[in-house]
Amino acid sequence: MRVSRRSSVDPFIVMDVMEAARRAEASGRHIIHMEVGQPGTGAPKAATEALARAMAQESLGYTVALGLPALRARIAWLYGDWYDVDLDPNRVVITPGSSGGFILAFTALFDTGDRVGIGAPGYPSYRQILRALDLEPVDIQTAAENRLQPVAADLEGLALKGLMVASPANPTGTMLDRPAMQTLIAAAAAHDAAFISDEIYHGIEYDAKAVTALQVTDDAYVINSFSKYFSMTGWRVGWLVVPEDHVRVIERIAQNMFICAPHASQLAALAAMEASEELEANMAVYRANRALMLKGLPEAGFTRIAPPDGAFYVYADVSDVTQDSRAFAAEILEKAGVAVTPGLDFDPVRGHQTLRFSYARSTADIAEGLARLKAFMQAR
Repeated sequence: MRVSRRSSVDPFIVMDVMEAARRAEASGRHIIHMEVGQPGTGAPKAATEALARAMAQESLGYTVALGLPALRARIAWLYGDWYDVDLDPNRVVITPGSSGGFILAFTALFDTGDRVGIGAPGYPSYRQILRALDLEPVDIQTAAENRLQPVAADLEGLALKGLMVASPANPTGTMLDRPAMQTLIAAAAAHDAAFISDEIYHGIEYDAKAVTALQVTDDAYVINSFSKYFSMTGWRVGWLVVPEDHVRVIERIAQNMFICAPHASQLAALAAMEASEELEANMAVYRANRALMLKGLPEAGFTRIAPPDGAFYVYADVSDVTQDSRAFAAEILEKAGVAVTPGLDFDPVRGHQTLRFSYARSTADIAEGLARLKAFMQAR
């Protein structure tokens, strides 16, 4: 049977690394996971308890396409609490994870063949989802002096219909401050390009609070999720904030594509937003792990790194060691028992010279992983 041209998307290499790590574990080896962008903790206790109560009392059928009104209102309140932004809950749309948000945003904003700029290195699924929707991803090769974030000058001559940014970013953990965000939003508007801000790692910041695009403009799409700060990856629930005149556009698409986000996950997410003590305890772990990574990676020989502003990744230039990051990652897994992600996922042009290290797991795992990496590099 034939397959569509649109289906010819690249594999998500980190998933291949995870599978290789799983096979190694199945053979009896103890693998330290630094490849996956997933919190080592589960959903907050308040979330699971709230869901258990609801399951005993409700059928948990469909919700309306835009999501539970109480959850939309609570998310709107969060923007006031975190950013001093007065957000109308009607502009909040609950989605099946941030991935559902990307699909809704790209479908609502772009037509077949439209060019959408994405920073490289960047989250690989942006590129693949755009291709699957018959859109053209345009990699913007970001510079180290700009902390691997796009700048206004990068947009010149690209004829973009949209610009996608992420702050804190995956894989680098770098953030856009308010002036940088303002400049990019203005540059996108000058080029008549829609602005989409991926804010999935908000809440996981270290020295400064992340800036939301909504502090600058209402004329943007903002995508977020309960996967990272709220530690609910497998629950598949996220949200979009859209301009007021786009709400009905998104609602029509969501009704037909998804019907709604999972009802059970929405109830759990609502409860998770009140679990600040547990969530901040998770942040204490990330802070400790970050400190270990910034000390331990250079000691192991990975010296070309920059401190991440947020998220839970360190992106390393390993061009002094290898020109084949995929083979190098496989060697590290085989000889050190540490799973890391080659940069090809994030940057098809320069990713053969980079690795991403995740520090989302337990502090004991991070310490053990760093010790293994140091021994591996010394013996290499």
